[in-house]
Amino acid sequence: MTDDLPWRAVSGDAPALLISDHASSRVPDGIDLGVPAEIMGEHVAIDIGVDPLGRALCARLGMAGIFGNVSRLVIDLNREADAAGLIPETSDGHPIPGNAGLDAEARGRRLAHFWLPYHAHVENSISASKPKLLVSLHSFTPSLRTGGAPRPWQVGVLYNRDERAARIAIPLLEAAGIVTGDNEPYSGKVLNATMNRHGEGNGIPYLGLEVRQDLIGDQAGVAVWCDRLAPIIQATLDVFC
Repeated sequence: MTDDLPWRAVSGDAPALLISDHASSRVPDGIDLGVPAEIMGEHVAIDIGVDPLGRALCARLGMAGIFGNVSRLVIDLNREADAAGLIPETSDGHPIPGNAGLDAEARGRRLAHFWLPYHAHVENSISASKPKLLVSLHSFTPSLRTGGAPRPWQVGVLYNRDERAARIAIPLLEAAGIVTGDNEPYSGKVLNATMNRHGEGNGIPYLGLEVRQDLIGDQAGVAVWCDRLAPIIQATLDVFC
């Protein structure tokens, strides 16, 4: 069944592909994280708002979309396979008891069941559709539970070595009155695994968008930010077509 896969997909004919790694808080059968249910609705388990916003953007622009269908507390689809935080034992001050002390065999099963098929599906989708632009969609918290400065940006644009789409989109976001972080609230030179692999690895320009989660936490907010972001994505895509 589709819901058992580590991704969910929507189809589209536009020459862009939206990828949202952290769109689900699903914990598959057979995995016990030992985390209270209320925590699974917080940012440590899911990027709040990105599933409805991503689907709205795909519908508005005719884009195909790939949405991660497993919580990042199970395995983080936006990490390299050998990254220390791939299967986190803590996240923003929350312990994840079910991930503590996993042996190599258990880690290998999670890679084989979730991470590897997810990225294989992304690779196959790119090979089949040959998109001109990838759109990476995430959300971020107004501040971290464990402290740190407040995050005033409404949208952040992340990138690593390939800045092509970012340099087009950032001035458009600013001109639209959107408080925009240039590689903020964290740097794409550190947290950019999926776009490093599938964008930079294939020479495809990508637009890494991070939306502050309090802005897209309900249907009204999703509608507002679909209206604000859709024309900027389209204008960025038009440059590469």
